Amino acid sequence: MKIRLENSSNSKKKTAMLCGYVLENSDKILGLQNMNSKIALSVKQSINDMGGIFGKIAVIPTTEKSTQRILLAGLGKKEDFTNDTIRFVSGKIAQKAKELKLKEFTIIAPPSSLIEPLSSVSQIVEGCKMSLYKFEKYKSKKENSDPNLTILISKSEKISNSIKTAEIISDGVIYTKSIANLPPNECTPTTLADFSRIIAKKNNMKCNIISKVELKKRGFGGIFAVGQGSKNEPKLIILEHFRGPKNEKPIVLVGKAVTFDTGGISLKPGEKMDEMKFDKCGGCTVIGIMKVVSELKLPINLVGIIPSVENMPGGEAYRPGDIIKLYNGKTAEILNTDAEGRIILADALSYGEKQYSPKAIIDFATLTGACIIALGTNIAGMVSNNKKLADMIMESSKRTTEEIWNLPLNDDYMDMIKSEVADMKNVGIGRAAGTITAAAFLRNAIEKTPWVHIDIAGVAWTQIATKEKPYNPKGATGFGVRLILDYLQN
Repeated sequence: MKIRLENSSNSKKKTAMLCGYVLENSDKILGLQNMNSKIALSVKQSINDMGGIFGKIAVIPTTEKSTQRILLAGLGKKEDFTNDTIRFVSGKIAQKAKELKLKEFTIIAPPSSLIEPLSSVSQIVEGCKMSLYKFEKYKSKKENSDPNLTILISKSEKISNSIKTAEIISDGVIYTKSIANLPPNECTPTTLADFSRIIAKKNNMKCNIISKVELKKRGFGGIFAVGQGSKNEPKLIILEHFRGPKNEKPIVLVGKAVTFDTGGISLKPGEKMDEMKFDKCGGCTVIGIMKVVSELKLPINLVGIIPSVENMPGGEAYRPGDIIKLYNGKTAEILNTDAEGRIILADALSYGEKQYSPKAIIDFATLTGACIIALGTNIAGMVSNNKKLADMIMESSKRTTEEIWNLPLNDDYMDMIKSEVADMKNVGIGRAAGTITAAAFLRNAIEKTPWVHIDIAGVAWTQIATKEKPYNPKGATGFGVRLILDYLQN
């Protein structure tokens, strides 16, 4: 999809479909200055029929030379307008344009009285681009190509830059989805390492890969233990983007990337085990963020760390009852090999803190089914040791509508993972507070750095109870890329 701007006040562009937004209980297309009287009555009647209801689309054929069709898109009630409204409805518009097999279409940006122009065009771009994505890599017959988009708005250099930024972010989300959607036979820890090398080389980042033998030698006992049961050897992937002041401490992002999770010796039930290809989504999110940050050339210092393994029940697999030594020297009693994500994350978090002395650490992980039970499939769980950092992430959540909910972590939860035979155990007490006790395990890996853990088990891919959004088609959602880009930019 190619995207361009035109000044709405003097545009004479011919288009296959002119698209405008309509508020509920309104009789006007937002931002449209003049309309031919011949079609004004038809448009007014269609507006009355569709009522501006949120997400509703109406297409009117015309005999106009300037456009073959007019599309009306309902925004709902003005008082219900959110930071996601334009993104959501723009996605509906783009999907309709593709359904009609158009080569291009035009959207009239809403006026500044409704939404700030930079935010408006960003949402239009994100909604359109992300809604046209489909994972078709393995289909012999693919859908028709994506139509191009023209946005009519009062033009300015700032808005042009905003469109470029939104395109790069959208492409980053799509890239994240694309690698997260890959099947386990096509995406191993080595594959993720190769992807990381490619984007690092293309965007002038430093990439370091620590492989199996070196992981054991350097004390990454958690990553080594979880990965030792698979013929696909574990990797620790490190990406460095240093474009900020030399003396400024970096932010470290850590992402769990279990390319397939059988549960190991504590084997999962067969139902929905195919979805365990999505257990790499945290790592894919970090790779996607690093790609976007490097392409935007943000003047910050950022490190992405991705511990990647395949959790398999092989002859060398780690077992319930094992005691392993983690990177920070603490020992962990293994009670369930399916609680493997916290083990590999603990090594990566300790390494990130020790190696980079960061000002903040943020991790992403499809960590616990308990998070889905607690919050469902539309909101991620967050646990933190630092209120200021958590509040900043929450503000970004509100702006991007990638929703999160802050959960508590006190000494009572820390006590729930104490072990009789080691420093800690890798599961809590029964089913109580499963998301928080998993975070408590991770908290043991952090000494003093401000840290946020985001459990994306419910939101990383579309599930039965996931709210339908045009920009989140079936499969991986890329959750967290827009959230953290907003945090880093602000």
